Amino acid sequence: MKKRVKITIKGAVQGVGFRPFVYRLATELNLKGWINNSTQGVFIDAEGDESNVISFIERLKSDKPAISRIQSFEHTYTDVNGFDKFEIVESKSSGAKTALVLPDIATCPDCLEEIFNPVNRRYLYPFTNCTNCGPRFSIIKSLPYDRKNTTMAEFEMCEDCKAEYTNPLDRRFHAEPTACPKCGPQVSLWNEKGTAITEKNDAILKTAELIKQGKIVALKGIGGFQLLVDANNDNAVKELRTRKHRSEKPFALMFPDLDSVRVVCNVSEQEEALLKSIEAPIILLKRKTRSVKSISDEVAAGNPYLGVMLPYSPLHHILMSYLNIPIVATSGNISEEPICIDEKSALEKLNGIADFYLVHDRKILRHVDDSIVRISAGNEYLIRRARGYAPMPIQIAGADESVLAAGAHLKNTIAVNKGTNVFISQHIGDLENEEAVNAFERVIDDLESFYEINPKAVVCDLHPDYISTKYAKSIGKKVHQVQHHYAHVLSCMAENEITGNVLGVSWDGTGYGTDGTIWGSEFLISDGAEFKRFAHLKSFVLPGGEKAIEQVWRLGFALLYNVYGDKALGMNDIALIKNHKPGELNLIKQLIDKGINSPVTTSMGRLFDAVTAIIGIKMEANFEAQAAMELEFAANDIDTNELYEFDIVKEDESYIIDWKRIVEGVIFDLRSGISNGLISAKFHNTLAEIIIDIAKLAGEKKVVLTGGCFLNKYLHERSINRLKEEKFKVYWHTKVPAGDGGISLGQIKYSTYK
Repeated sequence: MKKRVKITIKGAVQGVGFRPFVYRLATELNLKGWINNSTQGVFIDAEGDESNVISFIERLKSDKPAISRIQSFEHTYTDVNGFDKFEIVESKSSGAKTALVLPDIATCPDCLEEIFNPVNRRYLYPFTNCTNCGPRFSIIKSLPYDRKNTTMAEFEMCEDCKAEYTNPLDRRFHAEPTACPKCGPQVSLWNEKGTAITEKNDAILKTAELIKQGKIVALKGIGGFQLLVDANNDNAVKELRTRKHRSEKPFALMFPDLDSVRVVCNVSEQEEALLKSIEAPIILLKRKTRSVKSISDEVAAGNPYLGVMLPYSPLHHILMSYLNIPIVATSGNISEEPICIDEKSALEKLNGIADFYLVHDRKILRHVDDSIVRISAGNEYLIRRARGYAPMPIQIAGADESVLAAGAHLKNTIAVNKGTNVFISQHIGDLENEEAVNAFERVIDDLESFYEINPKAVVCDLHPDYISTKYAKSIGKKVHQVQHHYAHVLSCMAENEITGNVLGVSWDGTGYGTDGTIWGSEFLISDGAEFKRFAHLKSFVLPGGEKAIEQVWRLGFALLYNVYGDKALGMNDIALIKNHKPGELNLIKQLIDKGINSPVTTSMGRLFDAVTAIIGIKMEANFEAQAAMELEFAANDIDTNELYEFDIVKEDESYIIDWKRIVEGVIFDLRSGISNGLISAKFHNTLAEIIIDIAKLAGEKKVVLTGGCFLNKYLHERSINRLKEEKFKVYWHTKVPAGDGGISLGQIKYSTYK
């Protein structure tokens, strides 16, 4: 008996070899009909023997390409049509755009084998790809995902490529970015003035020579430019720091292969799988020992972790095969600006930084940084969500009308939803300069036009001075403002699909509170629709305002002065006091006493900074969270359950965590000769215990951990373990960053309650 079925599949089913897979499966089962791409997904109309049609439906789900993702699968039976063959028909560009665009995908093993096979026609070709790998998000102009809608449209396929593209048995069957040395993009090497020196493979060979000579090369990759330099060369790395005005912030590294990574770092099975995954992010790996001298100390001084990635594009693979050494591979930008994506901006912005430019003639439509991930509490834990992850959506319940989320001020991402799909942008960065703001607006326009979304409302932060808030209020749409730490909690609830009441532990450096002060140590009880501020740290001041975030010794002194009064000025056995002139300390004392430019805060991030300064680890921070990071690193490999005493007191409707006895305990340990490492571990343990005590007071069994402080691996894992020991149900982030990069998801979730 013949049977005909019409199937609509939505999800990540374009650019993943789905049509060739369906064609081969239908042919194997002797089915007739057709498949096409549409702006919604893929449509299939197939008929044949009933048993084969049933098997076809089952195997579409079970045997689908590994990199595809099915969100919905609908099928209906209808009258037999009498098709005489199965074919791939022309894509349909009409209708609502709901198909999912895949992120840029790392080079697959099959393509890699071809690249390094001397008899293959793609030998050493740096733009080799197939249906299983290659650029996607960075080159697509519009849906559906067809070659004509990508930046590859200007490269007409040669006869050999056309033969592969039209052959159902070839893995390049309908591989939209497919190319070869005859017909595809090419690389060339430019000097600092933009004059071509050499091209094709000679350009890659020459680039390797230049890097080994200590030169700084700007490489145009998949999602933008990277700055490359020999990671073993102290002078070269130091020069890059000087030119980029990046004094201490760690650089990411690219290693030739996994074996070379293992020489320097410990690599677990999970970490190995991530390094070799299609996302191919930067992974924070633990160094084996500081005595291994294969990486310059200038790369990440004093840091027990290295940000490590493997080559993920053919160009990277070829270059690294010539180099066979680890290199710094950092964002090609002026610090705090978005990465450059075209030659013109690179020559302008990287002038005086790069010595040479390895470029190519495939256009990049949108900037996409490298993603950063670490393994924490046994799970993948995103720090920066970009290449390999964006723009895959997070599905949330309750979403109906489309809304724009303007995100946070720092580590900004924006988000838009189309129904239950929330599309979170790639990492944009800190909205603190004109270029970043321009990128912010471009990304909003990009995502809205890409999916033909006209948001009915916009959600933003409460802070009146944030660029994102001002933008939200300027575009003439209905505006919802949501408190920063509440948005963090909603973000974690959304990605974990939590319903009912939770205790949200939302800790970070800065967030505008509903009372106009700076929050940051929030325990919020929420059912999603609203929240109650249940507990927070006892407030303290930031002497000098923003200056105290950089000169963290000011915060340390503020705490000492709060606890010891004028006696703090004479505590010359404490490095913070001993290393600063009496005049400096007295000036800070006056700011505090007179309330001059000394805003009040309850920030947990600032408490970390203050303790770091008090124990003498760091007096000034050169980049965000540096002091807190170094406090975490001090506890590296310390195994103790010791902690400091603390007090929790009830004030009105909230519980206040008084840190006075914590400070006293730290000072006692310092004077007793206890190591900074043990003091740090005790401090972290204390914070985890505070979470336990507040959770017991709150009486909520579901506890959510969110906010930038929980990017701290020690605090994150200790808190999770203690909560589990005390029989709480604990949730944390795995799909979006715990820091401000995840705020936009929480803002979208907030809109579902409005």
